[in-house]
Amino acid sequence: MPTRNEVLMRSANLLNDFAFKYVFGEDCKEANDALKSLLTVFLERSVNKVVVKNSEMVKDYSKMKNPRLDLLVEFDDRTMVDLEMQLRQTQDYLPIRFSYYLARLHGSQELEGKYYGELKETIVLVFFNVNLIDNHRMCNTFTLKNEDGLSFVKETEDRMKIRTVEMAKLDVNKPLEDMNEQEKMIYYFLNCHKGMEDSKIKVMIESDGVIQMLEKRVETISDDGWKKIIEDFQKLHENEERMERQLELEEIQRLKEETRKLQEANKQVEDVNRQIEQMNQVMKQGIKAMLSNGMSLELISKSLSKSEDEIRDLLR
Repeated sequence: MPTRNEVLMRSANLLNDFAFKYVFGEDCKEANDALKSLLTVFLERSVNKVVVKNSEMVKDYSKMKNPRLDLLVEFDDRTMVDLEMQLRQTQDYLPIRFSYYLARLHGSQELEGKYYGELKETIVLVFFNVNLIDNHRMCNTFTLKNEDGLSFVKETEDRMKIRTVEMAKLDVNKPLEDMNEQEKMIYYFLNCHKGMEDSKIKVMIESDGVIQMLEKRVETISDDGWKKIIEDFQKLHENEERMERQLELEEIQRLKEETRKLQEANKQVEDVNRQIEQMNQVMKQGIKAMLSNGMSLELISKSLSKSEDEIRDLLR
């Protein structure tokens, strides 16, 4: 019979977006409390009350039609947050993807009969385990600014933000006592599958109230049933990435082939133009010879079936 720690070592995985949504988005007080703690830590603002607008979960993912594995969260001040654990392990198109999330969230608001000042603040908060932003900060906030960093709108009126959390930037060897709240939570995300086998996880579970709260939620995804769900979802993502990569490779190959055909066509045009230029040079020399022999331009024109203006152009 496996011990609890062994089960945790096998199963719990908060880097899996399906499990992440379940832990923080299930319709229960424990999940809601964990979600408020997460949002407080990573948005660096007071969070009193939140409602998950898409908390529906089906453990049998095969029965889910086009599942959305992000969490759409509304604050008591009407702020809307799109929260996601991004499982993708490559940088490909991530900035474009996050920008789309923000545009989709902001544009989903019903504005008919209202004025623009009533638009809600919208934030995309996304966690991912790759290095994407060229700086040392694990957490970055992006808003509308110009080339010199000048904000397009006043800070108090800025209603569109992307908040990124690059978990790969965490120094996992940093002493626990030197970690801030964000670093501790990310360390827990990355290593909760190890359970009490990890010394830092053990200390946090025993002494940190927020981590204790997360640990109780993680225990709900630590049985063998969840192990299969997480493994199957991992395979599903890998297959999706493989298909996307295949489509990208096919598109690259198609573009290469089109480029090759275009280059061949251009070469053919160049060859034809070269031949025409050579013929014109031969004709030019012939016209000069005829003129030297006293033949009139009118007679040359008739003999070559070209206008006198065309002949003059050839001689220039």
